[in-house]
Amino acid sequence: MSIQNIRRKAYIFLAAFALMVIAAPMSASAQSQEEQIEATTLIKQGDKAPDFTVEMVDGQKIALSSLKGKVVLINFWATWCPPCREEFKRMQKDVVDRFKGKDFQLLAISRGEKKATVDQFRDKQGYTFPMGLDPKQEIYNKYASNYIPRNFVVGKDGKVIYVSVGYEPAEFENMLKAIEAAL
Repeated sequence: MSIQNIRRKAYIFLAAFALMVIAAPMSASAQSQEEQIEATTLIKQGDKAPDFTVEMVDGQKIALSSLKGKVVLINFWATWCPPCREEFKRMQKDVVDRFKGKDFQLLAISRGEKKATVDQFRDKQGYTFPMGLDPKQEIYNKYASNYIPRNFVVGKDGKVIYVSVGYEPAEFENMLKAIEAAL
């Protein structure tokens, strides 16, 4: 065997070893992130949705229990959250307008932010749908302990029928289908 062949085999071995060293933590990291998300989701599909009263930016107060008989989308978000902003680009047309006149209510609840911050964001982005405030994360903490955006679709009977974390177009479509099926 020549020295070139030995070097070539050594390079191949080192490259394969390096690939394994890099790939193993990446797959473990992806799995552990899913586990972390699962561990921080306090309310799961099939659970009764915990009741709360949210103050909307217009000062109106809405109790979840007052919406029994309607399908409710509870969306936890923040103005600084890039995936939340992406998801919001679809909220007016794909959620509010699509389900207008049906037994449906969107509760888009800002997590950990003051009214002035939410008002400024809303005005700058031109959003007109109702937004709620949870400055101390008291409502959010009944449902989860980390990660946004989070969506909980609550059926007419008050039980959670769909849960999602983050924003992906395919996931958003699945959420819309869950809302449609519940109506």
